[in-house]
Amino acid sequence: MKLQRMNRRALTLGALAVSGALALTACGSDDTGDKSSPSASSAAKAGSIKCDDAKGQLLADGSSAQKNAIDAWVAQFSQACSGVQINYKGQGSGAGVTAFTQGQVAFAGSDSALKPEEIEASKQVCKGGQAVDLPMVGGPIAVGYNLPGVDNLVLDAETLAKIFDGQIKKWDDAAIKKLNPDAKLPSTKIQAFHRSDESGTTDNFTKYLKAAAPSIWGKYAGGKAWEAKDGQSAPQSSGVAAQVKQTAGAIGYFELSYAKDMSTVSIATGASAPVKATVDNATKAIADAKVVGTGKDLALELNYGTKADGAYPIVLVTYEIACDKGNKADTLPATKAFLRYLASTDGQSVLTQNDYAPIPDAIITKVRSTIEGLS
Repeated sequence: MKLQRMNRRALTLGALAVSGALALTACGSDDTGDKSSPSASSAAKAGSIKCDDAKGQLLADGSSAQKNAIDAWVAQFSQACSGVQINYKGQGSGAGVTAFTQGQVAFAGSDSALKPEEIEASKQVCKGGQAVDLPMVGGPIAVGYNLPGVDNLVLDAETLAKIFDGQIKKWDDAAIKKLNPDAKLPSTKIQAFHRSDESGTTDNFTKYLKAAAPSIWGKYAGGKAWEAKDGQSAPQSSGVAAQVKQTAGAIGYFELSYAKDMSTVSIATGASAPVKATVDNATKAIADAKVVGTGKDLALELNYGTKADGAYPIVLVTYEIACDKGNKADTLPATKAFLRYLASTDGQSVLTQNDYAPIPDAIITKVRSTIEGLS
């Protein structure tokens, strides 16, 4: 299933041949659709990857939102560094952070920056150091829906919050009609799906609801675990997307690369026009982010309440989490080589080909510097 999807995502045939032996073991991501055919430029990019002394198996886990990006990166990296076997499970941000602080993986992916207690726990694994947040992947959290005959649904933060809080139960509710006066909205029951596992995607989605609709979502503390009582759940981004695709009247949230072959909500933010979930529109929002981490930690603060024209407000940034000092000697070369590639110009260009947003230059330059200093 993975190899077929990679082929559709503009990966080289050479990369696919190598990754047959080095494939990721997890198979939880959703079908992401067709991309353009392979090209010679892929081989050129693979040739620019520095493997150094990287070899052996590299175990990682975490964010399922970045799983499609990791798949594409692994195919390119494996073509150049055939001595490294990468296994990224993508079981969710919560699982990834737990696996990292327990010393089970070389690095983790999380759609939320580490909490103080998680950084403290990491000191048991990072001997003489601690875990740091390295922003690597950006992108919109799309709100997908399954409502035949309604192709251009518009919602605002308050209406979206009421839907996921169970206060709006049918698609022909007056609040939805007001935002969509020309749509033929059915009286179909709304089936709202959320993540069943601890998820950075949930954390960022609910941060948006708290910031933009505080009168509705302000009663919730927020975090990786879903708190509202209503709705149905599914594991990982791929699971939520699959449920929305097969359930009439469904709505759910997931990273844009999982929204293939379905309609997505445009968000009325107060800007001149509702904003669609696109890579470019997410980049406009991420550009407002501020680095709030200290030392080598590069945790960001996102502006979920933006009203700038063309800025899609429901965004996330996925961090790769590694030890600044105290990485295991047997995995350090492979960890640095892989992360170096992810942060490189070539690595970041892979993101736009796969419906993700690159990290702004001012931030990714700092990421590259931090990676070179990992020890």
